[in-house]
Parts: sequence; structure tokens; C-alpha cells
Amino acid sequence: MSWIILFLAGLFEVLWAVGLKTTAGFTRLWPTLGTLAAMIISLLLLGLAMRDLPVGTAYAVWTGIGALGTAVVGIVCFGDPATAGRLLSLLCILVGIVGLKLAS
Repeated sequence: MSWIILFLAGLFEVLWAVGLKTTAGFTRLWPTLGTLAAMIISLLLLGLAMRDLPVGTAYAVWTGIGALGTAVVGIVCFGDPATAGRLLSLLCILVGIVGLKLAS
């Protein structure tokens, strides 16, 4: 169950990271409130997952999911470049996340 909670925490990290772009420097009320809510939920879920998972593993997986997910959203939704080097780097992050899961 802790891995599911950690995965959800990572998804909320993606939401708040992408939400930062929509806040226009925290000048737009509703996007700012949504972003802050996603931040809080993400951290709460991370804390719950860390009750049963090693801190280093949980944090690395959480940030990996956030980084990978945010980069993919950037490519798909915001036209960020999808160069071979970037995609290979994202694949390395994914392999690292899977590796940490398998090693735990």
C-alpha cells in the first residue's frame, strides 16, 4: 500500500509543478490555491509512504515521478522539446525509479 501512496504523492507533485506555470507568478488566485493544495497533498502522502519505506528510496522515487511526469506533461502539453537526449535522460529516470522499487 505504501508504494501506491508514494505513486499518488508523485502524481500530486506533477500537478503542483505544472500548476506553478498556470499561477503566473502566484498572481492568479484559483490556480495558486490549486497548486498549494496539490503541494500539501503531495507532502502528506509522501509522509504517509515514508512510514513504511526507507526515506532515501521514498524521496528518490517521489522526485523521480515528479521530474519524469512534469517533463512528459511539458512535452505533451506545452511544446517542450522532445529531443533524443531528453527522452534518453527521462528513460534513465524511469529505469532508476523501477530499480529502486525492485531493490526494496
